[in-house]
Amino acid sequence: MGRSFFNFRDGAGTGRIAIDPESSVLPDAAAPRAYALQAAQDLVRRGRSDAERDWFACAFEIVDAAGEPVLTVPFSETVPDAADA
Repeated sequence: MGRSFFNFRDGAGTGRIAIDPESSVLPDAAAPRAYALQAAQDLVRRGRSDAERDWFACAFEIVDAAGEPVLTVPFSETVPDAADA
């Protein structure tokens, strides 16, 4: 798959984005989504409520080594649909 950068988009409607300076090298095309969902779950679980008011409005915007968008993973996808449960 190659190198993926997981940029964090703030859900407060400010348009703020935190750029991932390090990136991750993942094994296949499905790995970035799974990685982003796990990271989002960890942030929501361990995050301070005063640091982010609405975690589920946040997203990871994944780009490749060339800076091209690959995928956007909203934090809301960490919560399974009723049909999935």
